[in-house]
Amino acid sequence: MSSGCKREARRWAGRGAGQAGFSLIELLVTAAVLAILAAVASPYLLAVVNNNRLASGTNEIIAAFQQARMEAIRRNGSVSVCRTTDGATCANDAGNWGRWLVVVASDGEVLRSGTATAPLRLSGGQGTITFRADGLARTGGALVSADIVTVCIPTTQPAENRRVINMGSGSRISTSSNNGNGVCP
Repeated sequence: MSSGCKREARRWAGRGAGQAGFSLIELLVTAAVLAILAAVASPYLLAVVNNNRLASGTNEIIAAFQQARMEAIRRNGSVSVCRTTDGATCANDAGNWGRWLVVVASDGEVLRSGTATAPLRLSGGQGTITFRADGLARTGGALVSADIVTVCIPTTQPAENRRVINMGSGSRISTSSNNGNGVCP
């Protein structure tokens, strides 16, 4: 055996056969790097989660408006989307849209109900929006052409913490984002 091989054999002689793994120092360094990465990523993750909550809540109330419009045309009658406080009847005044209903105007049949989950807050300037058989939305007899519901989370992450649901000409629904500085209406 050459002298180089003997030195290598002596170097490994102190370790038992099959012993392998990481030293304590290597594990601590790895844990420290992971902790730093988690600390840097967590604010961004919170913004992504809140942004998804806003999108989900906005899509849910938009689906209620679209269902009311389709049912009004299909039934050849009026169907309303309204805010509710008891989950069974419409509250016709403006205010908190935390709970809402899709209701057939002629007989009061509830087609759909929804609830905003915390931390979402929904508010609106109208209490009831009624779609007639022509598919156009009205409130108080006049065509709706304004911001109808605001979906909000009281946070600054994301900066644009509000989604405003707008109804334009022809009862076309659109959304826009805006910065509420962490405050909900």
